[in-house]
Amino acid sequence: MSSTTLSSKMNAKGPLCRFLLDDPAGKWLLIAVFAISIIVSGLNLLVPEGSALHVSSYTVTLLGKYLCFGLLALALDLVWGYCGILSLGHGAFFALGGYAMGMYLMRQIGDRGVYGNPELPDFMVFLDWQELPWYWQGFDSFWFAMLMVALVPGILAFLFGWLAFRSRVTGVYLSIITQALTYALMLMFFQNDFGFGGNNGLTDFKDILGFSLQSDTTRVVLLMSSALALGLGYVICRWLVSSRYGRVLMAVRDAESRTRFIGYRVEHYKLVAFVVSAILAGIAGALYVPQVGIINPGEFSPINSIELVIWVAVGGRGTLYGAIIGAMLVNYAKTWFTGAMPDAWLFALGALFVITTLWLPKGVVGLYEQIKQKFLKPSAPTQGKEVVDHG
Repeated sequence: MSSTTLSSKMNAKGPLCRFLLDDPAGKWLLIAVFAISIIVSGLNLLVPEGSALHVSSYTVTLLGKYLCFGLLALALDLVWGYCGILSLGHGAFFALGGYAMGMYLMRQIGDRGVYGNPELPDFMVFLDWQELPWYWQGFDSFWFAMLMVALVPGILAFLFGWLAFRSRVTGVYLSIITQALTYALMLMFFQNDFGFGGNNGLTDFKDILGFSLQSDTTRVVLLMSSALALGLGYVICRWLVSSRYGRVLMAVRDAESRTRFIGYRVEHYKLVAFVVSAILAGIAGALYVPQVGIINPGEFSPINSIELVIWVAVGGRGTLYGAIIGAMLVNYAKTWFTGAMPDAWLFALGALFVITTLWLPKGVVGLYEQIKQKFLKPSAPTQGKEVVDHG
């Protein structure tokens, strides 16, 4: 078989093949994520607590949170890194997915709550609600709740994106509107009569699918579910950006007016990316809630969405795997700072953003290329000049 035939067959396998062949950094990152998750799970379940090799349940939960944040950062990088949409409201989609999961977990408590009401959550009994609101119906079913985890953020993103992109709102104006959206949702969810627990949110979860959330086995399953969701999300995003659709998406990012001029429906391409990104963010929120045990309106806070942008910038915008690395690095730093120097964390975060903006425009994953370009002297132009001079 000739090399040309082999090459044509490889190209015929489509974008997924290109993902497998042309993205070694992404492949190694996913391998590392699954390997670490399996090792941590094994050391938690199989090694006795008194052993030096035992990994605590706290560490399992912490790693699960980092993986959820990695999926959230991946969702933002899809629209910011490849479409040029700087969303300052992705925390809203994350929180909506979390609330959908929280509603299911609250329905599972049943008569084990403080007030023993089999139908109404404790906060509704406390506020003297007489019946379950219509929008809580169906959340006693796990599969209905999982459907809402995807549909609610997806529908909100579709409606918002349809109006914004058709009106050709771009740049800083779009960023401000997305931030206003998440702030408005935060104010709504803070109200007690809105039906979501007010400022206390949803908490005191007992079990999921009949398994106790306090069990080490359940925590490990949630960790592995987070790793699997991150892996699948990465494959989907890489497939999208490696396809013809992805090339058009990057053309929209680099020259939106020219792309529209040659006949592409730019708003449709942006809308698809925005909806897919919102669904991924909602799934991240749904996996996050049972691991931390609470969801409240603070998750809608605009500062959370701004921190998310910093995660992606630090890791490396427009790489996908860089966004995941940035989310994990920044959140690990946050965990360390809030334990050792809690008052210094916001200053450290601000300094990190300034350093990234000034000296790391491609994030930490682009640091090697920056060093190579700066310190390796190009020899080819010099040799070319000598040949011209001798001639």
